[in-house]
Amino acid sequence: MNFPIGSVGYNLTQMRGVWHDHLELFELDGAPRFQDTQGGQPGASPFDNLVYIDFDGETYRQTNVTFRGRPLHVRSFTAVMREGLLEFDRLGPNDPGHVGVSGGPGALIFTPRMIDDSWQRYSEPDYIRLTGPNQRTRNTMLYRDGKLVRTLSVTGYRLAPVAHQRMPFDPRGADGPVHEVRSVTEVFKYGNGQD
Repeated sequence: MNFPIGSVGYNLTQMRGVWHDHLELFELDGAPRFQDTQGGQPGASPFDNLVYIDFDGETYRQTNVTFRGRPLHVRSFTAVMREGLLEFDRLGPNDPGHVGVSGGPGALIFTPRMIDDSWQRYSEPDYIRLTGPNQRTRNTMLYRDGKLVRTLSVTGYRLAPVAHQRMPFDPRGADGPVHEVRSVTEVFKYGNGQD
């Protein structure tokens, strides 16, 4: 893989592997939020995920596995590179389409491709930055019904340079495929129970 430095493809190659992410939720003024009822997967804060990331230069796969602070939850995403951008497969009904764009060397932004009614109901852009060879941060802002309602901050540490096998402490067990069937969310639909 030979991508220009700072491009989406280059940044994705730098973020491959298995990560331990520690996630914390905050009110808009910075006060800790200990319970989240408005996110795509509601639950307690803080919590921890294993994040498995594969990228072969064209296809991107990511699986998040909650292993501490919340009950086991697994979400898998898929995407492909098209014309220099990462285009995510639809996340669920009425998903306006999401893309990965570059914020420069070591920085990725996962965001809706366009603003429409679905975006007004739910949007949570991700700002991901490599802060060292095996360290990263991720920040998101959650919008519900067109209003900013909370933030999320993540610190991540790379546990392995490739995501070919499950970590020994993966709550799904050490055996089995790393990635699961692509997840589907209902957050972009009207009447999904969380609006």
